[in-house]
Formats: sequence, C-alpha cells, structure tokens
Amino acid sequence: MEDITPKSTTLQEAQAEAVLKVSKSETVAAILEKRVPKGDVLEMAKVAGLFAVKNTHLQLPQAYPTPIEFTSVEYQVEDLEIRITVRVRSVSKSSLEMHALHGVSITALTMYDMLKPLDKGISIARIGILEKEERKLSSGATQPFNAAVVLCSNAVLKGIKPDSAGQAILEKLRGYQAKITSYELLPDDLELIRAKAKSLALENRLVIFAGGTGLAKTDVTTEALEPLLDRKIPGIAEAMRSYGQCRTPHAMLSRSLAGMVGNCLVLAIPGSSRGAAESMEALFPQLLEGAGI
Repeated sequence: MEDITPKSTTLQEAQAEAVLKVSKSETVAAILEKRVPKGDVLEMAKVAGLFAVKNTHLQLPQAYPTPIEFTSVEYQVEDLEIRITVRVRSVSKSSLEMHALHGVSITALTMYDMLKPLDKGISIARIGILEKEERKLSSGATQPFNAAVVLCSNAVLKGIKPDSAGQAILEKLRGYQAKITSYELLPDDLELIRAKAKSLALENRLVIFAGGTGLAKTDVTTEALEPLLDRKIPGIAEAMRSYGQCRTPHAMLSRSLAGMVGNCLVLAIPGSSRGAAESMEALFPQLLEGAGI
C-alpha cells in the first residue's frame, strides 16, 4: 500500500452511479409496490450498499480503512432503468472513490439478485464515478519564487550534529519551484538571527529559520523573530503543531512562529530532522497558494 502517513486529513467526497435495466414494466411495478418475493428491493439494496461502503477495505486490498461520516443511497426510476447514486463523505487522508464505487456496485448487485427470478432480462448497464473531490489547496506555487533557509544550531556548526534538517527543507522547497537565494548556518545568537532575518526579508518571498524553537536556554529564534513581524499568522504555527502532535507528544513543546515581514513570509520551525520534515509536510504545498507566494 502507498504510504499516506505524511498526508494531512482533509474533507473528501465521492459520488458514484450505477444503472440497472429491467426488461418489462411489471418488474418496475413490483419493485415500487413492494411485491418482490425476496423482500423490499430498494431498502434491502440500500442497506447492502451502506455496509459495502463501510467495509470497502475488507474487499479491496489497496483501500484504506476510513471513518465514513456520511453515506447516501438514492434511486431514480426512468422507464425501465433504475439509476442508483451513492454519495460518500469523510474527513480523512485517502480518496473515497473506491468506497463510492464499491457501495454502488453492491447496491446494484443486490437488486439484480433479488429481481432475477422475476426478470430474466435484467442487466447492470453501467457503473462509474460521477465526481470526487478533495477539499484542499493542492497546486502550490505556480511561479518560481525566491526563498532563503537559515539553520540556527550551535551543534551543527560545531560538527556535533549532521545538517539533515536543513537539507530536508531545501529538498522540499526545490520541489515547488523555489529559487534558493541563500542557505546559511548561524549560531543560536539572538542579534545575529534578527539581523539576518531583516536582510533576507528584503529579497525573498519566503524565509525559513530552522532550530531554536524549543525550551532550552539557547533556543532564541522565536524571541529574535517575533518583534520583526508586521503581522503574525498563528494558524501556520498551529498547523505545524497539530500535525506533529499526531506523530509525537513532544510537538506541543515547539514554539514555532509565522508572520509577515513586509512582503516576505517568515517561518520559525523546529531544527530536528524529524521536526523540520514534518513541519514542511504539514504546510506544503497549501501554504504557497494560501499565502499568495
């Protein structure tokens, strides 16, 4: 199965349709008047479809178990055709396309099974997806933009720790048309960090400072950047912490920061390799489009 652990949960919707054809009007009348010997066709098929949606992952090996939060099964009778529509909605990580298709397929098959003793000419004419939607910003930046990255870490400067966090950030940015104008290592020094932020904000649309957002006495990045912000954007930091909290309880200790310095978006994110990577996963590519970069 594809690894979807880096993905964030978003509102997912899918709608699928099946068309059941019968060969005589008497069959339609028996359905509507509930005279089919095997029972109420529409209600039994609806129940079967609802169960199918919820149990899709048990039948399709590549489907993910998903908390289904809404499902509807609707019918439309047109002459000798019964149009079946299944809608599925959930806040989840994976697409609901297969859940809707599985649900509408089982609904149609249940109807077929219940009606075949009455109508030998019955058939399932079509099964297909009508629409699917992921409610998220997904296109990211459409034009190249200038970005700078600064890693604030005494340990990396002294060679005690590898520069894995900085490299993870650079790799992510390059995947979204970022032109890296500067990549620097700085010590955990408040004045140096503040001066660097002022200069980089003049020539970049995005500046990311990694490191110095924890609780150690040397962690001063947040204090260095906060007075410079013309407008704070607390939701960005909240998104990083929320994403991280689902993966480690230590995320609540992060003092990540985000805001505008002039026309430049400045971020302060964790400096550990895992913290930096997860923060980038939480924000990109949605951040680029939402912030107008």
